[in-house]
Amino acid sequence: MEQLKKGSKKLLNAWAFYDWANSVYTLTIASSIFPIFYSALFLSEIKTVSAFGFEFKSTALITFVTAFTFLVVAFLSPILSGIADYVGNKKSFLKFFCYIGGFGCIGLYWFNLDQIHLSLLFYFMGLIGYWGSLVFYNSYLPDIAFPEQQDRISAKGFSLGYIGSVILLIVNLAMVMSQDNGADKMLMMRYSFLTVGLWWILFSQYSFYYLPKGTSSGQKVTRAVVFNGLKELRQVWKQLKQDLRLKRYLYAFFVFSMAVQTIMLVAVYFGEEEIAWGGDDNKTTGLIVSILVIQLVAVVGAVLTSRASSKYGNIKTLIGINFIWMGLCFYAFFMETPFQFYIAASVVGLVMGGIQSLARSTYSKFLPETEDTTSFFSFYDVAEKIGIVIGMGIFATIDQFTGSMRNAILFLFVFFLAGIVLLFRVPKLSENK
Repeated sequence: MEQLKKGSKKLLNAWAFYDWANSVYTLTIASSIFPIFYSALFLSEIKTVSAFGFEFKSTALITFVTAFTFLVVAFLSPILSGIADYVGNKKSFLKFFCYIGGFGCIGLYWFNLDQIHLSLLFYFMGLIGYWGSLVFYNSYLPDIAFPEQQDRISAKGFSLGYIGSVILLIVNLAMVMSQDNGADKMLMMRYSFLTVGLWWILFSQYSFYYLPKGTSSGQKVTRAVVFNGLKELRQVWKQLKQDLRLKRYLYAFFVFSMAVQTIMLVAVYFGEEEIAWGGDDNKTTGLIVSILVIQLVAVVGAVLTSRASSKYGNIKTLIGINFIWMGLCFYAFFMETPFQFYIAASVVGLVMGGIQSLARSTYSKFLPETEDTTSFFSFYDVAEKIGIVIGMGIFATIDQFTGSMRNAILFLFVFFLAGIVLLFRVPKLSENK
C-alpha cells in the first residue's frame, strides 16, 4: 500500500474515522445502556453484591470500580504519552487498546452477578481500552495534519463520533424497546454490548489501514523513555508554581471538574435508583429519553456558553455555570418524579458540554508562551482523571455507608462551592505573578 502524504484528505479522514469507531463506547456503555442493564440485574429492594471479600451496595461497587479504572488510566497516561512520542510503531499500541476495549464490550454480553469478578474485568477492559487508545490516537494528530489543518480535522473527528454514537444508540434503543417483557429487553441490552464491540473493532480497521506506523527514533525503549512522561509532568508542575494565574485556575478546575465528571458518570444510576418511574418499562423508556435529551441539549449548551464567555469573559462564565451545577445538586436531592428528572437532565445537558469545552479553552488561553503544549495538556488530563478518582471515590463511599445516592449527590455541592471560591481567586492578567 502506498504511504499517504501528511495532510492528504484520505489520511485525515482515516484518522478522524477512528472517532466514529470508538465513540459508541462512551454513549452506549458508559452513559446509557450498560447503567440501565447493570441496575436491572438487582431485583431485590436491598441492592447489594459480594465482591472482593466485601458486601457492596450495587451502585457503590460500580462507582468504586470506575474510580479504580481512572486511577490506572491517570498513572498510565503520562507513561503511554512518553512512549507514544518515542516509539516507531504507535499503530500497534493503538490497535492493542482498541482490541482490549472492543473485546471488553463484547465480554459484557456475559455480565452476571454470579461471576462478578470476571464481569467487572470486562467492564474494566472497556474503560481502559477506550482511554488508552485515545492517548495514541491523539498523538497521531501532528503526524498526519499540518498545524493549520489540526483544528478542523479534530472537530470533524468529534462530529463523526457524535453522529456514529447516536446512530448506534438509536439502533440499540429500538432493539430494547421492540421487546415486551423484561427478560427479552435484557437480552437485547446484551446484544447491544456485542454491537458496540464489533462496531468499534470493525470500523477502526479503516483507520488502521491508512494510518502510518509512526515516526521512529531509531532507538530502543529504555526505562528513561518509559518514565519520560512522568518527568515532564514534574517539570510542568515546577513551571505552574511560577504562574499564579494558571496555578490558581488549575486548582479551581481540579475541584469543580471532579464534581462535574462524577455527576455525568453516575447520572443514569441515580435516575434508575432514586426516581419513582412506576414500572420497569417506564423506567427504561424514561432513562433512554433522558439520555437523548442530554445529548441534544449539550450542543445548544456549548453554543450558549461560547457566546456568554465572549460577552462576560471565561472566568465569570465558569463561575455562573458552577452556580447552576450547585443548584442542580440541591434539586437532585429532592426530586422524585420522572418529570423532575427530565428537567434535571435538560439542565445537565445545557451546562455539561459548555463547562467542559470552556474549561479546556480557558486553560489553553492561560498557558505561558511555550512550544511544549503537549506536556501542559498531559498535566491537565491527568489532573482531570485524578479528580474523577477522588470524586467517584467520595461519592461511592457516601453511597455505601449512608445507603443513598441522594446524600452523595448533595455532598458534591461542596465541591462546586469551593470551585466558585477558587475561581474568584484567579487573578486578572495584570495581577499575575
